[in-house]
Amino acid sequence: MTIALDPSDATPSPVPALSPSETEAETVPRPASEHVPEAASGAEENFWVPEPSPAPEAAGEAVGEATDAEASDADEAAADPADHDPVVVRDARDFGVYARTGGWTFALKVARSVRPGGQAAEGTAARKVSARAFAALAGCSAERVMRYYKAWDMAADDGLVPQFEVLEPGADIELPDADVWLSYYTSRNSASSVRGQAISAAAEAEGIRPTKALEVAENPTALRAAILADPGTAEAARGALLDRMKEDPALQTEMARAIARTDDLKKAVATEAKVADRVGYVRQIVESGQVRTPAGQTVEAPAEVRAEAERHLSLIDELDDSEEAGEWAGEAYESVKGLVAKAVEEDPALRVQERRTRFYSSLQKATKVFEELTLDEVMEEEIYEEDMLQRLEALQEAIGSCIAALRRSAPTAP
Repeated sequence: MTIALDPSDATPSPVPALSPSETEAETVPRPASEHVPEAASGAEENFWVPEPSPAPEAAGEAVGEATDAEASDADEAAADPADHDPVVVRDARDFGVYARTGGWTFALKVARSVRPGGQAAEGTAARKVSARAFAALAGCSAERVMRYYKAWDMAADDGLVPQFEVLEPGADIELPDADVWLSYYTSRNSASSVRGQAISAAAEAEGIRPTKALEVAENPTALRAAILADPGTAEAARGALLDRMKEDPALQTEMARAIARTDDLKKAVATEAKVADRVGYVRQIVESGQVRTPAGQTVEAPAEVRAEAERHLSLIDELDDSEEAGEWAGEAYESVKGLVAKAVEEDPALRVQERRTRFYSSLQKATKVFEELTLDEVMEEEIYEEDMLQRLEALQEAIGSCIAALRRSAPTAP
């Protein structure tokens, strides 16, 4: 049963001593499976913090049942620094400070102790040392010390922490929260370069930490592996390359050259270009209300043609990015093109103009081809063959027949 103690009773009941086996049971470490991870905000490492061990159960009748008041007294005693090893107490307090402030803890040590080169050693600064001397004392590189120094400098410019000049060696101040630290600190040397600054600026524009983007940029092999293995990463890379090519002519040229040298890619580009042309043909009818005939005329699109183009275009625009548009584009193009040809044949004036346009187009092509024949080479080199002369004679006869037909169809003068 539970015994309630009278608060006025100044003489607490003696606590029976535990047997060696019971004492040893209390000091046995808890298994790793019972440890609870707790990440210090802004810290560069994760710490495993064990849960407080539960109060040991009473062993035998000699110990008796612990009261609620006795359990409370035990908890308070456990939190008393005087009851623990001073080294453990110091570590616990240092951990608590770092958990709350993160890298600011170390940045303060640098800010109040380091005097960068070029600054006169006068007044308070006379007690400070150079970054190189501080690094030698700390057993690390001067570059690492300066990264902390620069992080503090940027935060001071934003009014988040005091300037270096007002800090004396050993001075303590209230530090910002740990989650703010990574906004000012970067652990990578590349961040200070022009390239690193550009990457950091782009990362901030995308809403991610610059350190993540810098890490990817410093390990292109890892980026390549992720692109090859993961479709999602490949899609993100594709989108990024397309965005960059809009402002990078050199990259456009390199990509075009790479595609032209790869047969499979070249065929894929040709196929997609054909699909895009067909979709563009249908879209142009919908948006402009005009249509291009097979002979190349641009005329007003009949209502039937326009309605059919709108129907097909709405189906194409509703396709997901993962769906192939080739079949849909082909069906739309053939359907609309058939209606256009039908509309041309049903309109007498348009039909005549269509045939006239086609004839002129063929005549211009034939004329251009004949003009490109180089007769000088025939005279200078022995390239004559009987077949050449026969073909030209046949062509002459065809041209004569064509001229005669046109003259017969010409309207007679009044």
